[in-house]
Amino acid sequence: MNVKTVGCLFFRSLCPCYTYVTLPLRSPCRGHRQNTSQPPQHDRRAQRSGFSPAALSKYDWIGPPDRLSNLRPIIYHIPENETPLERKLRHLRQETEDWNHKFWTNQNITFSKEKEEYVQSQLKAKGFSERDEQGRKRKLSSEEMAVFYKHFLDKNVKRHASYNREWYRHNFTITLLMAEVALHKTWRMLTGQGRRTSREKGKST
Repeated sequence: MNVKTVGCLFFRSLCPCYTYVTLPLRSPCRGHRQNTSQPPQHDRRAQRSGFSPAALSKYDWIGPPDRLSNLRPIIYHIPENETPLERKLRHLRQETEDWNHKFWTNQNITFSKEKEEYVQSQLKAKGFSERDEQGRKRKLSSEEMAVFYKHFLDKNVKRHASYNREWYRHNFTITLLMAEVALHKTWRMLTGQGRRTSREKGKST
C-alpha cells in the first residue's frame, strides 16, 4: 500500500469546503485580486505546482498531483473584503498544505532511494546484474519486496506517528477556526454589516 495516499485522503475528508476545479491547461494569469505593483501572494505556490488561477476566479484551485509528493496543490481563493479572521484561516490552511507537501516529498524520496538500494543488494546477492539479456530491468518477487516494505514501515513507525499527531493538531486548529469564521459571517449577516459593506463599495465606485 502506498502510505502517502492515506495522508492526502484524510486531509481532504476534513476540509469539506473545497470547490474542485478542473485544470486542463496552465493558466497564464498571475493570481486574482492582487495589486499589480506587488508580487502575488501565491507566486511561490504557483511556481511549485505549475499553474495559477484565472484573474477573476472565485474558487479554490486544485492542481495536478505533484511529481514528488503525489499531493494535489491548492491555491486558495482570496475573497473580496476578506476579514482578518478569514485571512488567518487561509494562511493556516496554506501553511498546512506546504508542510504536508514537504513531509511527503522527503518521505517519498527516502522510500524510493532505499527501495532501489534494497533491490540492487538482493540482485547482487543472487549474482544477477541490474538488467537481463534483453536489457529489461530485473524485478524482485512480491514476497521479496514485502520484506523491504515491512522493514521500511517498522523503521519509520515513530516518524509516521509523529506526523499523524501533528496532522491531527493542524486539522483540529483549522476546524475550530473554520467554525469561528462561519459564526462571524452569520453574525455579520444578522447585523447587516455585509449589506452595508456592499452598499459602501457601490458608492465608492
